[in-house]
Amino acid sequence: MKQHFQNLMDEEEATIDMTPMLDVVFIMLIFFIVTASFVKEAGIDVNRPEAATAVKKDRANILVAISDKGEIWINKRKVDVRAVQANIERLYAENPQGTVVIQADRKATTDVLIKVMDASRAAGILDVSIAAQEP
Repeated sequence: MKQHFQNLMDEEEATIDMTPMLDVVFIMLIFFIVTASFVKEAGIDVNRPEAATAVKKDRANILVAISDKGEIWINKRKVDVRAVQANIERLYAENPQGTVVIQADRKATTDVLIKVMDASRAAGILDVSIAAQEP
């Protein structure tokens, strides 16, 4: 009888139910994925000019960067100036509440900046901002 009782104890200790722990882990994973905020980047770091009246824009969804060499970057990809409007239209179709923020390097020419602004407005977005940093 003692041997039989010992065998029952061994069987109970050998089985551990992992289902509740896995449920908690999956719920935590879903929580972190849902609450995470994903930062969109244009693709390059630019040396933005300073502006005393710079205002932080919270809902900037379409970021366009212009490098000091006049290169245009959207979604970490270098884009030709003729394809800017099509790229902005595609991003705007994905998020119609989005606004365009142009991050132009302080050494970028105004020619490229104006072309990007025109392409943004031609894509149907009238809310176009130019990024600056506070002094």
